[in-house]
Parts: sequence; structure tokens; C-alpha cells
Amino acid sequence: MKRREWMQGTAALAATGSLGSLMPMLARAQGGDYPRPDATLRYVVPFPPGGLTDVMARQIGQQLGERWKVNVLVDNRPGGNGQIGADLVAKAPPDGNTLLAVTLTHAANVTLFPKSPFSFQKDLRPVALLAGSPMLIVVPVASPIQDLKGLVAAAKERKLNAGSSGNGTPPHLTLALFNDLNKSAIQHVPYKGGAPCITDLIGGQLDVVFSNIPESIAHVKGGKLRALAIASKARYPLLPDVPTTAEAGMPALQVENWTGMMAPAGMPDAAVQKLGAEVVKILAQPGLDERMRQQGFVIDARGPDRFAPFLADEIARWAHVIKAAAIQPG
Repeated sequence: MKRREWMQGTAALAATGSLGSLMPMLARAQGGDYPRPDATLRYVVPFPPGGLTDVMARQIGQQLGERWKVNVLVDNRPGGNGQIGADLVAKAPPDGNTLLAVTLTHAANVTLFPKSPFSFQKDLRPVALLAGSPMLIVVPVASPIQDLKGLVAAAKERKLNAGSSGNGTPPHLTLALFNDLNKSAIQHVPYKGGAPCITDLIGGQLDVVFSNIPESIAHVKGGKLRALAIASKARYPLLPDVPTTAEAGMPALQVENWTGMMAPAGMPDAAVQKLGAEVVKILAQPGLDERMRQQGFVIDARGPDRFAPFLADEIARWAHVIKAAAIQPG
């Protein structure tokens, strides 16, 4: 349509009063009325307070509330390996007022819980990827294993065991990926949480742990644990002397316990785009990257269009690992 014709059409609409009724529709199409001024956004975190996912959700929730002048309630709904909170959001009204904090765990749950009461891929939609926390491979400081190649050799020479915070958790999945890549058989020992697992590693009851950084970094710096490698593309700034898994000869062992935001599948496209763009802007604020790094995160901000293929790849990747290792949920 030529500009003159468009202007003539607009003038005709204005003359008939139709343009006034059309404007709210145009605003909705652009996400202009989301969120409503009196809205309360409920950000469901399907894990206990104080963990990595909760810390990031509260940071984003506070910023959204301040920038959009709305109430944001972080609602912790732990249980079921993150499935209880996800189920709640999947069945919530798709008005954009109920949001879900997701992690690598949810990508794995697609395979671990095939009979879930909701469909993660059909009942929820990606809004934004926020950040990742790379896994750190650690052994007791007294261990003869000095590097990643030494761990591979030791695993093929004798029986080793590795602890994790539970079946199907990121540390367990990273161990399973290591075994799959190296055709090794390090035995998995599940614990009820990462802290007791690290305690036994320091005490020598375990040979290795593929650890969440916040659970082990203080012990590495304190000289109780030795870090063999970090499972990320780049070295971690707080551990500059620890090589990446690629530098240590195993580029396929890259695992970050990422966190993102999702919403009910029926949330309007325009509102999803608006929310995703706002979250990306929040994560680009000066100084936030350093604050999050101190918590164990590396910012990796992506809107819905880039988060969606990342999520699909993660679901497929961990499906292969879980099936190869015959992992069952705890």
C-alpha cells in the first residue's frame, strides 16, 4: 500500500470514528497493554529459597517491578525435581502474570518424566535465557589425579566413584556425559544435596565430583579441593588458572547449569517479545555481570527467539545422555 493511500485510509477511519476503536487493538498487538498497571507478576521458582535459580529470579523480579511499576512476587514451589512449580505455571492463565524460572533440570525432565501431567514443550513457551553456571570438576587435594587426562586414565585403570546432589541433577548429568564421551564407568553416588557430597569428597570418601561452582569454589581456593577443569567455553574469572575442558582436551564436555524464564504457552506473542526484551535490557545493566559472577553465574542474555532453539538443543542433548546411561529420576 502506497503512503498516500494509507494516509487516505487512516483519514477515513478517523472520520468514521473507527480509528479510535482500532488503537487499543494495535496496542495489544504490540504488547502495549502488558503488563497492566495494577498487575502482580507471580514468578514461580520451583526450587527452595537461596539457591542459584532463586537468586537470579529475585534479581530479575526486583528490576522488573521497579522498571515497570508493578508488583512482582517470587513464589518458591520446590519439589518433584522442579516439576511441581512447572506444572503450576503450565496450567496458569496465559495472561503473562504467571512466569516460571527454569534450568537445565527442566530440559532433562522432558526425558526423565515422560508421563508428566503437563507437556513442557507444548504447555510452556520460552521468554528469555538469563545466565549459566559452568560445572567445575574437582577432586580431593590429596588425590593423585592432577588433570582431566589423568581422570580419564584413572577411570579406565580402576573403579572410581563420583558424588552428586541427586539422580538427574546437573552434576549427575555431567558425570553421565563424561562417561559417555570416554566410554568410562565411574560409579554414581547420589546425595541429598550438594553440600554433603562435597563434604565426603573433601574427606576422601569420593574420588571426584562434577560440581556446581558455588558449592566447591571456596574449598578450591582454600586448598581442600583441586579443580581439574571447568566445563565452559572460557576460563572462569574467579578461577583464572583452571583450564576449560576444551583446553584440557575434552571440548564436548561443556555443561552450564543455565537458568531462564518461561510462561504459559498461550501468552500473546507481543507480550512475550516485550517481556523478553525487557529482561535482556536488565541483564545488560552495568555492574550486574560482576555481581552475578560473584554468585556463580555468567550472564548469557537471550530473548525468546534465541532462547527457543537453545532450549530445543538442550532437551535433545540430555535425552541422548539420559538414555545412554539409563538414568532414572530419584
